[in-house]
Amino acid sequence: MRISTKGRYAIHIMLDIAQNSDGGYVSLKDIAARQELSLKYLEQIATFLGKAGMLKSERGPQGGYKLSKTPEEYTLGSILRLTEGNMAPVACLADRENRCEKCDSCATVDFWDGLYKVICDYIDKYTLEDLQKSSDSKMKKHLLETGEIGI
Repeated sequence: MRISTKGRYAIHIMLDIAQNSDGGYVSLKDIAARQELSLKYLEQIATFLGKAGMLKSERGPQGGYKLSKTPEEYTLGSILRLTEGNMAPVACLADRENRCEKCDSCATVDFWDGLYKVICDYIDKYTLEDLQKSSDSKMKKHLLETGEIGI
């Protein structure tokens, strides 16, 4: 399984907004600069996230995007399923339409089902808030190591 740039960038957008909004709107231009990502591509993804109800948008000089909910209410699984679709590692687990006639007797289906459950448990365990905390911790450690802040 490979997560596309759309899925990865969606998480970057959502996390950046969570970290930088202070209750207001965050411009995509600022996100693109901080994340060193293409503004055009971020616009497409942010529009998609907005239509799905994950982001609110506002036009104008003070406009931009903000989260529709709090960071702890967004699991990474919800973002990835929106951008990537079903996270099943094999087609036969994705939905009933893709189940083959051998599924009930397949020697490997239990293995794939177990992997699917591990994937879902993992991506649903983490929220944007968790990523925020991890990012803050890494930044503080970096600043301490480089001497940019004292103990």
